[in-house]
Amino acid sequence: MTSEATPRINAKYLDAFANRTVRILGKVVTLRGESAVVEANGAIVVHLNRDAHLTLHNAVELVGKVQPDLSIKVFQATDFGDKIVSTTPSQSLKVSGVAAQLALQLTLVLSLDFAAVEALVDATHRYKEIFYESAE
Repeated sequence: MTSEATPRINAKYLDAFANRTVRILGKVVTLRGESAVVEANGAIVVHLNRDAHLTLHNAVELVGKVQPDLSIKVFQATDFGDKIVSTTPSQSLKVSGVAAQLALQLTLVLSLDFAAVEALVDATHRYKEIFYESAE
């Protein structure tokens, strides 16, 4: 049994993934009942499930489906806490190819660097053949 691929995206890629399951890493900027706004290279409205327990200003990884209005229906949410590093693009890692995911994942383990996350998202879209199986 194969599971559905969950491409990493941010607000910039939402329209290209309508009605698809995706993975988003961002910062919770507002919480209102069963919805929230997550900053991931732009604001994304997310509709939470009962199991999602987010904290304002924390980093979060969401797996969910992009709705026609470009909001996200959340299936799974993981709160990464408030250990967030903010760097400018010139300070972030400059790697490409296969090494990109490993180096950027290591950065995420040490502390969440949103510039590194943006670089990882862009790398996964630039080098799809490395990160995702081809549709045959």
